[in-house]
Amino acid sequence: MYGSNLVPDDAERTAFRRAEKKYKVFYDDSKSSKKKKQLKQVDLSEVVDFKAILHSFNQSGEVPPGTFALQCDFDRPVFCIENRPGFYFIPDALTVEEQGKWIRESLISFPQPYNRTNHNAVYGPIRDLFMAAKERKILVEEENSTGGLDSLSDSSITINDAERWKFVEENSVSSRGSTCKSVSASVLLRKLRWSTLGLQFDWSKRNYAVSLPHNKIPDALCQLAKKMAAPAMSKGEIFQPEGAIVNYFGLGDMLGGHLDDMEADWSKPIVSMSLGCKAIFLLGGKSRDDRPLAMFLRSGDVVLMAGEARECFHETKSLEIKRGSFIKEMEKLHEKLISNRWEIYVSLVLSSRLSGVPRIFTDQENAEITPLEPTFSQADDLSFLEYIRNSRININIREVF
Repeated sequence: MYGSNLVPDDAERTAFRRAEKKYKVFYDDSKSSKKKKQLKQVDLSEVVDFKAILHSFNQSGEVPPGTFALQCDFDRPVFCIENRPGFYFIPDALTVEEQGKWIRESLISFPQPYNRTNHNAVYGPIRDLFMAAKERKILVEEENSTGGLDSLSDSSITINDAERWKFVEENSVSSRGSTCKSVSASVLLRKLRWSTLGLQFDWSKRNYAVSLPHNKIPDALCQLAKKMAAPAMSKGEIFQPEGAIVNYFGLGDMLGGHLDDMEADWSKPIVSMSLGCKAIFLLGGKSRDDRPLAMFLRSGDVVLMAGEARECFHETKSLEIKRGSFIKEMEKLHEKLISNRWEIYVSLVLSSRLSGVPRIFTDQENAEITPLEPTFSQADDLSFLEYIRNSRININIREVF
């Protein structure tokens, strides 16, 4: 997606691709290469800010043109966009305590076997990754194991393959010799991209592998998803969580525009919960030629996509913006809403290709994670805070059948 040096003119790009470029942070190449590269400013004036819309709605009951507050029995405002049926935005839906709980669960419990992660294909199931990273441990391949990394590439690796790789203390690695294959737990944690809960999704075949063993989605998460899904459900129907994909994003990651189309009934919503650093969310249309709408996603926001919205390309762009007067000026313009566009819900784009570098809002002011800090104030919680200051987590819950 970003791999070619031959960048076409804007006229040759799709509307979706132009939006990706628009919110991509570029280095100013006019400076001497001997000097520190400067990030070019990104125009955020057309990014919809549902936090500002919520504030205006609470103060006056008014919303910007092109949006409306859904009339329902939900316990907080739910916003929709005209001519975008099936898209629902619930700002500040999760309490700070709920955010802290699911950040912890996402890092400690959700990557645990039988849940699968992107590391399974190489290392097999890995237990207690977050704790191992906290303790600065190293994952090493056992000397008596047969085969190596190549032999572990099959997606059918079972729980027994965990015996091939074990965490050991950092100071014991040197005694194993130069041929010992090893990787630090902290590197593996930063390269953790996804984990699957409930019914397991087979990324190689793009379908749900119902025969694979799996852990049930925690009951508390199921109940929360059912509650959040209610605005998108038909009267009398209750959302049934059967599978979930947890996405982890750090600097340099990329997940381009895509569709979530492997569930049987698209009338049922995907419930997407945002945790951690602020990002930009693009919601486009059924074609990449449809111009997407950009909006901010903050920790605690929930997005629902059901019905026609399930047919829309979506992507999440995370930008690292330096604090300064430019951002303060842009904050004054966030209420501006682009109307008559299809929206793209994006999982999160963090990429590092060519001269352009999409990033997360990771500086202290603009990441907007300060409200989370008291939740991680204990000494044992500092590792969670360190992680989430530079990362973002999406929990996407689905009714599969």
